[in-house]
Amino acid sequence: MKNIRAIFTRLRILVVCASLLSVACLGIVVSAEAGLITVATQQTTPPAPVEKTVEQVQKNIQVLNGLPQSQLIPVMNYMGSSLGVKCTYCHVRKDDKWDFVSDEKPEKGTAREMIKMVQGINKGNFKGNPAVGCITCHRGSTSPVRVPQLPIAEPTPFDQTGAAATKETPPTADQILAKYTEALGGGSVIEKLKTRSMKGTLVMTASGISMSYEAYQSAPNRIYTALNSPKQGVIERGSNGQTAWEKSSRGLRDVEVNERQNLFKDIKLQGQFTRISYGGKEKIDGRDVYVLRGLGVDGKGERLYFDTQTGLLVRRITSTPTFVGLIPEQVDFEDYRDVDGLKVPFTIRFTSVDSFNNWTRKLTEIKLNVPVDETKFNKPAAAPSPAASPNP
Repeated sequence: MKNIRAIFTRLRILVVCASLLSVACLGIVVSAEAGLITVATQQTTPPAPVEKTVEQVQKNIQVLNGLPQSQLIPVMNYMGSSLGVKCTYCHVRKDDKWDFVSDEKPEKGTAREMIKMVQGINKGNFKGNPAVGCITCHRGSTSPVRVPQLPIAEPTPFDQTGAAATKETPPTADQILAKYTEALGGGSVIEKLKTRSMKGTLVMTASGISMSYEAYQSAPNRIYTALNSPKQGVIERGSNGQTAWEKSSRGLRDVEVNERQNLFKDIKLQGQFTRISYGGKEKIDGRDVYVLRGLGVDGKGERLYFDTQTGLLVRRITSTPTFVGLIPEQVDFEDYRDVDGLKVPFTIRFTSVDSFNNWTRKLTEIKLNVPVDETKFNKPAAAPSPAASPNP
């Protein structure tokens, strides 16, 4: 009898163990399936693409390794403007064809040595920050100045009166930004801004070519522009905030999203900087301006200039740090007018180290909060390829 009970007891233990093992196996299978589902879900959302560096795209890169591809042309323009030369100074062009890979010209080798020197100075003396660059010594000349230019300018006379200068208490960055918001029309007016349409002309500074300009914006960063060029015809550009495109007589192509085209880029300044502080008082065209110095959330340095009387933003300079120095872009805002309670600049000037890309935009019409066709921002379908001609 005892043996029979012992047998039944063992059987019960085996059944319980088998049940527990089944539950455990089921849990493992379910967990594995859940893991696969999670991985599959994660894979449906691709990670943000990492920008390629110049050596991954171009050939014969020797000293600019690690430079983002998007900075290559600005860096080339920066070096050219610093020395007062064009691309042909270092690069080979034969029969209207560029051979950028060629090392035929000795100036290209010299440029490489100078880049190494600049990198060494910044690394050894400024903790890697681009404190010095090509412009530091060259100042628009291929040969840096080696000796003082005579006659030497007379030093500023020392104030013999001993009278203490009256010092005004400088405003804080928050006070300047708050005054700017009020000068524009106030926070409530800004918060109501949803769309903007503009018409006018855009003139290229170097060539003097004038083009009709038309633009439509929708908050926060969707934009469509149309330029009517006398040589290239209509050039359309658009962005839905995630992708951007350009359509012209040359066809349809993808372009980089321009963060400057955000509707609130030059309106809502708070929140665009990791740090910002008062930077002194200067003059622009004879008018006193307060200067704010900041570091943008994108890592670029900024200087903003506000009219001390009106409180309006009159200039904005953005500096991009690169291997060869800081590359600036300057935007000037002029002719502010009231449009439905919001002050808007009707003239905007853009200046960069690329003289062929500088322009002035003069607007004749601005409308706020009008209906905008949202489909304008989407990339249009590519034109179908022409059918092959039948053989004769």
